[in-house]
Amino acid sequence: MTRTLVRRAVLAGAALGTALLLAACGGGHDPMSGMHSGGTTPGGGASPGVAAFNDADVMFAQMMIPHHRQAVEMAALAGTRAADPEVKTLAAQIEAAQEPEIKTMTGWLAAWGRPAPMMSGGMHHPGMFSAMPGMMSDADMARLEAATGKDFDRQFCTMMIAHHRGAVTMAEDELANGANTDAKALARRIITAQQAEIDTMNKILTRS
Repeated sequence: MTRTLVRRAVLAGAALGTALLLAACGGGHDPMSGMHSGGTTPGGGASPGVAAFNDADVMFAQMMIPHHRQAVEMAALAGTRAADPEVKTLAAQIEAAQEPEIKTMTGWLAAWGRPAPMMSGGMHHPGMFSAMPGMMSDADMARLEAATGKDFDRQFCTMMIAHHRGAVTMAEDELANGANTDAKALARRIITAQQAEIDTMNKILTRS
């Protein structure tokens, strides 16, 4: 999927009724057109000490938070369902890495005066976030939740590889279009860490 197609998919998801994502897109303007110096808030005041950011940075955080939340939900299943010790170790590694990143991105949105995505209950929100690359559907999640042992290991790795590839695509988009130095640094870390995890999961699938 090209970055252009990813952006179109994201905007299509936003059009399905999420005012939050519409706000992130800046009412449909090109992300680079909305540069905010000093973290200007909707009320017109500036937040001292907040680095410059643009609409692409806001979108990156608002989209990556639920994307990470689903990965954490998937990883949490491994403790009681996985058979392969390496799958359990990898799942714990994913949780340990992505939970703090969720908090970091939530903090950015607060500092930028932008809303963070609100979740209630599980991650199953048909149509709301399904346009994001790599997001699992309700059916995917139900199938993973029902699996155990080697079947779980295989499904977990297959699904998480697709999920990670989606995160890498989103991070690459942030590097291309974002302005905030911290957000771009996180995007680089996501690409490095998740590509390494993809390589590990491919090896697990090869031997299973």
